[in-house]
Amino acid sequence: MHAYFRLIRSSSLFGLVIIASLAHAAENSNWTIDSRSLPTPAAASSALSSTLGDLPAPNIATSSQYPASDIEWRAFIDAADAARLVPLELLEQTYKVNIEKGEIGGVSVYEVTPAQISPEHQDRLFFHVHGGAYVLGGGDNAVAEAVQVAAASGIRALSVDYRMPPEFPFPAAIDDTIAVYRETLQSYAPAAIAIGGTSTGGGLSLAAVHRMMQMDLPLPGAIYAGTPWSDLTKTSDSLFTNEGIDRVLVTYDGLLKGAAEIYAASTDMKDPLISPVYGEFTGFPPTILITGTRDLFLSDTARVHRKMRNAGVVADLHVFEGMSHAEYLFVLDSSESSETFSEVARFFNIHLQ
Repeated sequence: MHAYFRLIRSSSLFGLVIIASLAHAAENSNWTIDSRSLPTPAAASSALSSTLGDLPAPNIATSSQYPASDIEWRAFIDAADAARLVPLELLEQTYKVNIEKGEIGGVSVYEVTPAQISPEHQDRLFFHVHGGAYVLGGGDNAVAEAVQVAAASGIRALSVDYRMPPEFPFPAAIDDTIAVYRETLQSYAPAAIAIGGTSTGGGLSLAAVHRMMQMDLPLPGAIYAGTPWSDLTKTSDSLFTNEGIDRVLVTYDGLLKGAAEIYAASTDMKDPLISPVYGEFTGFPPTILITGTRDLFLSDTARVHRKMRNAGVVADLHVFEGMSHAEYLFVLDSSESSETFSEVARFFNIHLQ
């Protein structure tokens, strides 16, 4: 027998043995990985790399704690939101925007108008849904990302300050988002609206589009899903592979687990309006997705992208080397941040009408 064919035959048999071994292993045990040292990612920007070198490795044990009662949740939320609050006046001065608080459809909102609106965006809107694990980021905290996108894209933005747990579990957040969207359609053509946000904001935006389709509402022209929390169950691969590596979220078994439980309450977490990755994506608007190689939600993002591509949806996936969850929002002097907002602006220019 010719050596080439012997190689092919032996390789095939070897492959069958490997596949059978893997199947047997999957039935019997999980992988156990020894502790290992992670160097600073050499291909990340200097701004991002320098912040990685300045901090100790994330602590899974301390990050696995979360409030045990509604009273504890309320105290935790109030303290966390107060600690991260950036005054609206500072946002206005830094980004050259005007911010107005208001109410639409009975829901609190923030309207953001940049000093310079791009000519192509005169009649367009970024419909922003804030992040925060469904429990954080309300009130004046809601608007920061909307300001960043509005300034970078030269587009008006509307940020929804939706109701949250512990007082208002599912479906309050999605109900508020839809209520504001329906009213917004009185002022903007749906094809001129981009909906989106980061983390919970990305996941809730995807869930809202599922809800729009159920209600036969006209869909927005584009979606921005920044590292979306698209599956509230502990299923995605990167929840395991990037545990203790993502320095922002660190682990699912802490704030995320607790927040998922009080948000979903008695509803199945695999309901597509809670975990949108389980929904049908045929007919979805063009979507831009952002994540990083150290992001705990890397798999949540990749799974949405793959389901969209399989459904024939235009979906652009951007993965940044060495970036943890949503660090483009925090390490503002990094190229990861500037490139994210440039890519989002470019995507809006292409797909909004």
